Amino acid sequence: MLFISMVLMGLIFGFIGIGGAGITIALLTVGFGIPIHTALAVALSAMVFTTLSGAVSHFKEGEVIVKTGAIMGCGGIVGAFFGANFSNYLPSDTLGHMSAYIMLFSAVLLYMKVYHPEWMNKTFRARPDLLEGGKLYTYGIIAGMINGFISGAFGIGAAAFIQITLMVIFGVPILQSVGTCMMVILPIAASGGFGYFLNGQLDFAIFLQTLIGQTIGAYLGAKLTHLAPRPILKFCMVAASTSGGLVMLLFY
Repeated sequence: MLFISMVLMGLIFGFIGIGGAGITIALLTVGFGIPIHTALAVALSAMVFTTLSGAVSHFKEGEVIVKTGAIMGCGGIVGAFFGANFSNYLPSDTLGHMSAYIMLFSAVLLYMKVYHPEWMNKTFRARPDLLEGGKLYTYGIIAGMINGFISGAFGIGAAAFIQITLMVIFGVPILQSVGTCMMVILPIAASGGFGYFLNGQLDFAIFLQTLIGQTIGAYLGAKLTHLAPRPILKFCMVAASTSGGLVMLLFY
């Protein structure tokens, strides 16, 4: 049942083009009764592989600011590792509710980005040029550590936070912010997953079922994306991201 559920979930992820770590956590904890720490470990570890192909694709298309992504990713490695160890000391109920609130906040940002881009552009004004010099290294490490900590502690990719950070602080154009964000998520997910592994939280049987199931489903779902009207895709993106947080908040 777990494998079949992950295939079906992968279909949705591939169809609407999201990573879906929050929904994965909600399904594992609420649907299958898996401990929250194990669910976070599985979601983060699986994210390494599910974002890898996307990051490579963006890199080949020239949609990655490598230097900015590498610096922020280095900070993210440190932050994610400490985040994973921090969550290990939190009670399950506290961690579950905190993860739910982070997921919902991320969903709100996604909603504003999809349905109210003008407001987002006015509120989070993008830097007009790429940040360079010493400030790039200082801000990059700090921003990477903060976003990495959020991702490692609460098991989400933090894509919404990372993209806004890249545009506002580092001046990465919106198109390149997507590809660069995926580059940043890769080391964050790997470091966070490794932190959970060292704490004995990663269940390899659940991880393999999640990874293989979602990979198969996402591959098939991506083939259907061009068939759906754009309004349906936008609605499904926001609804899917919101559902994970709501399920965790109401039922965990």
